[in-house]
Amino acid sequence: MGNTRIVVGLVGTLVVALYAGLLAVNALVLDPLSAVPGQSLGAIYGHLDAQGFQVRTDVVAVLVIAAVGIALAVTVLIVTLVRRTTAHVAAAWLLSIVAAGAVQVFGSGFQLGMDVADGYGIGGEDHTIWAGVLYVTSLVALLAIPVVLVVGERRRGRAVSETLAA
Repeated sequence: MGNTRIVVGLVGTLVVALYAGLLAVNALVLDPLSAVPGQSLGAIYGHLDAQGFQVRTDVVAVLVIAAVGIALAVTVLIVTLVRRTTAHVAAAWLLSIVAAGAVQVFGSGFQLGMDVADGYGIGGEDHTIWAGVLYVTSLVALLAIPVVLVVGERRRGRAVSETLAA
């Protein structure tokens, strides 16, 4: 059981980091490039800067959003290792970070995404499929939380029963 919680903690932290990475790459690179086809990312950023938008602030805000998710996952990993948290509880915490990521995907779209929309006179919706992928991933994580907790508690209860019976 000890190795399982370590694997869950490490894999879960990696999943959160990948989610945060995709959030940042989508908000800062993929979505602007899809919103303004034919323009380079540097040209888009330069155009927005010239119009008075705070592109650097937008970039920092999105990177902070991504970093907070990773920091939360690392905190769960550390607590899992130090306090010997059960694997299913650690998994539920990590799944909840991914589930809450949907709010951050939406919020990160307002940073640079709205500047691009205003600066180029286009719609502010998502221009790539990747935001949808992140939303679906968050939904799956949300639905998995009660399943993981129920199955984990049943296994733990069974193990306690077997220990008491012996």
